[in-house]
Formats: sequence, structure tokens, C-alpha cells
Amino acid sequence: MKLKTGDKVVVITGKDKGKEGTIKAVDRKNGRVLVEGVNMVSKHTKPNAQNQQGGIIKKENFIDASNVMYLHNGKATRLGVQIKDGKKVRVAKKTGEIID
Repeated sequence: MKLKTGDKVVVITGKDKGKEGTIKAVDRKNGRVLVEGVNMVSKHTKPNAQNQQGGIIKKENFIDASNVMYLHNGKATRLGVQIKDGKKVRVAKKTGEIID
């Protein structure tokens, strides 16, 4: 998986298709990413020290990495890897520009 925490992505399929957000977490073992404001689920919580009221809270849930694409200059693109000066760098397939 070539996606990292902090990357801007767009959802390409599913109930949140077209939504854009930033990756908050990456689960490489299961191939899933947590995107800000995408795949919101309702979680029922009991009252506790942090949340005295309890009740239903909305939070993001993980989404499969294959359902998102990296955003480069406002357009969705695939990512590739090249070796530059002995280091691996990510490259936007659409433009060929080095990302990091």
C-alpha cells in the first residue's frame, strides 16, 4: 500500500463516493484506511468519566484502501514508486511528478 497518514484522498466507490478527506490512520495488515469525515457510523456509548452523558456518537470507521484514490493537484491519480538517488519516492502516475 502506497498511502500514508496525512495524504489527501477521494472516495471512488461506495456510499461516500466523491467525498474528499485526509487519511487519519492506516491499517497495513488489513489494507484499510481511516479517512476524515468518511464512513460515519453511530456508536452507542455508556456514561463514563470522559463522557458523563453517554448516548449515541458519530465517528469515522475504516474503509478499504482500494476504495480511495490519492489526490494530486485536485485530481485523483494512482501512485507508483521510483528510485531516485538511492531512495524510494512516490510518483503520481498521471503527471509523473514526485510526491515525496
